[in-house]
Amino acid sequence: MKTVSDIPDFKGKKVLLRTDFDVPILTNDQRLMTSNKLQIAETFRIHKQKPMIDYLLDGGAKVVMVSHISAVNSFKPILPQLESLLNRPIHLEAKLPSGSLASGLTLLDNIRRWPGEKENSNEFAKQLGTGFDFYINNAFAVCHRRHASISAIVKFLPSYAGLLTEEETENLNKVINSSKESKIIIIGGAKAETKIPVIKNLIDKSEKIILGGVVANDIFKERGMDIDDSLADKNSKELFVGLDIYDSRLVLADDFNAPGGKILDIGPASISKFIDLIGQAKMVIWNGPMGLFENSDYAKGTYEIAKALANLNSFRVIGGGDTITAVNRLGILNKFNFVSTGGGAMLAFLAGEKLPGLEALGYY
Repeated sequence: MKTVSDIPDFKGKKVLLRTDFDVPILTNDQRLMTSNKLQIAETFRIHKQKPMIDYLLDGGAKVVMVSHISAVNSFKPILPQLESLLNRPIHLEAKLPSGSLASGLTLLDNIRRWPGEKENSNEFAKQLGTGFDFYINNAFAVCHRRHASISAIVKFLPSYAGLLTEEETENLNKVINSSKESKIIIIGGAKAETKIPVIKNLIDKSEKIILGGVVANDIFKERGMDIDDSLADKNSKELFVGLDIYDSRLVLADDFNAPGGKILDIGPASISKFIDLIGQAKMVIWNGPMGLFENSDYAKGTYEIAKALANLNSFRVIGGGDTITAVNRLGILNKFNFVSTGGGAMLAFLAGEKLPGLEALGYY
C-alpha cells in the first residue's frame, strides 16, 4: 500500500483528500447555539484529521477535502467550528471543483448529496477526480464502504493512504497479530451483526472476550435466560452459527442493573470481575459500552471499565463512537495507547474482512 511518504513533493500540487467529518450534532434539547450555528457533539474525528491537512498545506499543496455527514444535510452550519478546530479558513464548495481550486483549503459539501457517491459510480468518480494530481484516503472510518470517493476514485488518480489510515492499519494489525496470551477483548454496545463476526475471528486469538450490551443479551437469550424486555436481536440464533455460546472464553455478567427486569447495565459484582480480568492483561481491545451509559443511572459499568483501563500499563486500544464519547466524558481519552476513529471499519478489520477502501489502495 502506497502512503503519502511515497510522494516526494506536494508543492503546487492539487490534492483530493478523503477526510472523515461525519460527526454527531447536539440534539435540539442539548443544542448550544452560537450565532445560530449548530454545535458538534464530539470533535475527536476532526482532531485526528488535522495532522494530514497540515502536512499537505505546509508542503505547498492545494487541498480539496471530501467528506460526508449524516446528522445534517450540509457542513455549512458547523463550518465555523470546523475552521476553529483545524485552525484554518475553509472554503465550502457546493459544486465539483473540476480542476478550479481556491488557494488553501476547500471542503466539498456533503459528498453523499451526489447519488453517484453511494453507487460507487465510475463516471462520478472520474468527474470528482478531474484536475487533481493525487488522491489521498485519510478516512479509515469509511474504508468499509464501497463508495465512489473511497473505491472507484483510485481508477482515475494516483492514490495513497493518508497518515491516519496508515496509523489505523498498523495498530489494528498489532491487535490481530499479537500473542493470544494475556490479550482481552471487550465487546459491548448494540449492532450485534457487526460484533459477532469479530468474536468469531478473535476468539482463538485472545485469552478471553468480555461481553456486555446487546451481544451479551443475545447470548443470555440463546442460553434460555429470561431477559424480559431487554434489547436483543431477533435473529441472534442465525448470527451465532459457528460460535459456541457456551465457550468458557466468553465472559458475561453475573449481575445487572435491570429496572423492571430490563437489563440496562452490568452490576457491581460483574464490574469487579471484569476489572480483575483486564488487570491481568498485557493487551486490551474495547469496542462498545456495557450499558445505556447515556443515562447516568446506567453508566457505572461503562465508566468503571474505562477508568480501570486508563490506569493499566498494558497496551490498550479503543474504538467506536459510543465508546469514545463515554471515555471522553471522563476526560481520559489521552490515557489510551490508540483510539481508533473507526466504528464499523474497525470491527470489519478485526473480523478479518477485506475493506474496499484499503483494497482499492492495494493493501491486500
